[in-house]
Amino acid sequence: MAARLEIRDLTVSFPDDSGEVPVVRGLSLDLAQGEIVGLVGESGSGKSLTALAVLGLVPPPGRIAGGSIRLDGRELRGCAERELRPVRGGRIGLIFQEPSAALNPVLTIGVQIVEAIRAHRAIGRREARRQAAELLARLALPDPERRLEEYPHQLSGGQRQRALVAIALAAGPDLLLADEPTTALDVTVQAQVLEMFRALRRDLGLGILLITHDLAVLAETCDRVAVVYAGRVVEEGPVRDLFERPLHPYTRGLLASLPRLGRPAARGELPSIPGQVPSPLRRPPGCAFHPRCGERRPECSEHEPERVEVGPGRAARCVLLSGGGGPR
Repeated sequence: MAARLEIRDLTVSFPDDSGEVPVVRGLSLDLAQGEIVGLVGESGSGKSLTALAVLGLVPPPGRIAGGSIRLDGRELRGCAERELRPVRGGRIGLIFQEPSAALNPVLTIGVQIVEAIRAHRAIGRREARRQAAELLARLALPDPERRLEEYPHQLSGGQRQRALVAIALAAGPDLLLADEPTTALDVTVQAQVLEMFRALRRDLGLGILLITHDLAVLAETCDRVAVVYAGRVVEEGPVRDLFERPLHPYTRGLLASLPRLGRPAARGELPSIPGQVPSPLRRPPGCAFHPRCGERRPECSEHEPERVEVGPGRAARCVLLSGGGGPR
């Protein structure tokens, strides 16, 4: 499957008194039409910033300081606003993290979807409204004509999420970047949203980048997964391989923290990774994960490990691999 979106060595940095501080560091990722790729990691890993960088939406004073972002071979980095405008929504849709914040509270859902449609298509309001109702019906939102007249506060959390998806899909993009689309939803609504993404891939052939901190969400939905820590992809591979044989201690820590039936937790508590993701201003030398890692070696604090490929589409950055120790 040929890649539609190719991100290579992406670096996003912000200015500081001492110079520029990289937040996303040499990140590489592919997304093809018709597949779902997961981008997972704790808050502060740089996942959302990666999605914003793809569409040239890095908030100032941040900037894309290095790397390449190609859509069907066309370089997007450095494009002028007028060149990016048809890409945003027209080729690549973006679902922002918080529906309540992303939707305009003083405009009806219908006005917001119609506006998104007409921004990319030369059609009248009546036809755009008809298409908006069809889109809500496709997304299984009940009574779509009535929903078009409602304001965001009149919808439930799951309904607001579907309205936001409708705006992202309004112009018929090939690819969809979904930033934490199941956050703050109860498990029933979360399952419905994930089924909606699978249906969009099946029925429309959409390629979806699913950004989350929830590994259980990835296990249900994705074909491939990239695990991000402190702005770097530390492990990547097919979802089944990654869950059955994680290569990086960080991935193993994330998986160990998942609750599982039949596995009693010690002292009634789930395992957890000590500490937290370091601030870009205070990133430790060497492997950024080593202060939290229970498998660290002396060389972990001396230099960052190289990316090691261990099979088709399977790679990780860890001295346990580059040093020949292998995953435990």
